[in-house]
Amino acid sequence: MNEPIVNPASDGDALPDDLDVTQFVGLTQFPDIRRRRIAAAILLVASLGCGGAGASSSNGGLIAAGLVLGVLAVHHCAVGWPLRIDQTDALATASRAVGFPVGHSSARVMFRGWRSKPVWQVLLYSADEPPSIRGLVELDAVDGTVLGEYTEHNPEDWSKYGLAP
Repeated sequence: MNEPIVNPASDGDALPDDLDVTQFVGLTQFPDIRRRRIAAAILLVASLGCGGAGASSSNGGLIAAGLVLGVLAVHHCAVGWPLRIDQTDALATASRAVGFPVGHSSARVMFRGWRSKPVWQVLLYSADEPPSIRGLVELDAVDGTVLGEYTEHNPEDWSKYGLAP
């Protein structure tokens, strides 16, 4: 169990160990979505077991459970896309797509459609201080094609921080 790090100067506020920046050991890797196929195999075995037991005993409930588990197994197998583009490749592809020098950026995976195809969404800011342009790039996480690229001048007001746009 993670022991919280307690700041002695505070009123007992605690920061969990996994958020402690001093324990940083490297980049995190987004888990591969193909792991859903393991769940599909387990569901298929359970489906066959329920269906076989239901057929041998004429139990309609077991047969129905076997059918439901079978449908879930097919669904899990269909949505188990290989994640061929990792976050580093997504950031590099997005920075080439926007056409301006990139400073800060971040990426996240979302899922699109009935088959839950993984899509990277990358938020980018220009390299100048403060950033004058921001952009959002969406790209397919399976084959790396850019699905959309949206840029605009940064509407954020930085003057209250002493920075002029």
